[in-house]
Amino acid sequence: MELATVVLVIVVALGFDYTNGFHDAANAIATSISTRALTPRAALGMAAVMNLVGAFLGTGVASTVGEGIINAPRGITGLVIVLSALVGAIVWNLITWYFGLPSSSTHGLIGGLVGAALSASASVHWTGVVTKVVVPMLVSPLVGFALAGSLMLALLWIFRRGRPAKVNRGFRRAQIISAMAMALGHGLQDAQKTMGVIVLALVVAGGQNGFAIPPWVILCSAGAISAGTASGGWRVMRTLGRRVIALDPPHGFAAETAAATVLYVTAFAFAAPISTTHTITSAVFGVGATKRLSAVRWGIAGHIITAWVLTLPMAALFAAIAFQCLHLLVR
Repeated sequence: MELATVVLVIVVALGFDYTNGFHDAANAIATSISTRALTPRAALGMAAVMNLVGAFLGTGVASTVGEGIINAPRGITGLVIVLSALVGAIVWNLITWYFGLPSSSTHGLIGGLVGAALSASASVHWTGVVTKVVVPMLVSPLVGFALAGSLMLALLWIFRRGRPAKVNRGFRRAQIISAMAMALGHGLQDAQKTMGVIVLALVVAGGQNGFAIPPWVILCSAGAISAGTASGGWRVMRTLGRRVIALDPPHGFAAETAAATVLYVTAFAFAAPISTTHTITSAVFGVGATKRLSAVRWGIAGHIITAWVLTLPMAALFAAIAFQCLHLLVR
């Protein structure tokens, strides 16, 4: 029974990773497509490859997710908790994808873990949740907004005498590099979250001691998120690339560069599982605000921020419901 459940958890975890890929494909490529720096097909192919590479660059975030959020009991109950967390995160991913809202797969997964654990009366590492999730959740969008806005102002000053057509051509080329950096950061951050969940399942099932990430887990997680990215996420892409603000290549470059910087710093320096969605979206807001505040469609932005606020509690609710249903099946 436990072996079958472990296999099921791994399959569902990779399914979540796949939905993460197509849901968050917009993170890396929406701005590049909207500014015509890359064609949609080229952007998706590049993002899929860079997501794959990024997944192999570290395991600090995976360890945080695996051992720093909840204390799942050993045995079948622990496995059902992990499975329920994944179900809750996937349901919320699909809902927000359907409505074209760039919500956070990261916070969906964290909310799912917390909701399933509470439903099972298992302990939650609240200190870890606050320091590794809530604080970065609040700080990273602010940093992304400020850094992107500051970089955009610097670029406007540096190129203030440049001819617009020539500047745009140059930044279209530069945006290929910034989009690659963003996709690499997405793979670095988001694939690791699935790795952490799979290892958590292995630990609670007694399949391994400690939270070291086996190579096969890295390979499977990298492949799943890369495949999901390659399939595209056009609904979310339209929102982030066109509906929030009309971007030109310098603005797209500044947003991607700032967001990628935040992703690398939080992954390598703090092992914090931050949201790539929140980071790039706030960076887009930041560069848009340098044009004029009215350039940002704040009504659309309000809908996005509402989805951000709802992600943790709604994923937790779906995971809690899933646990109560699944627990009845294995009793």
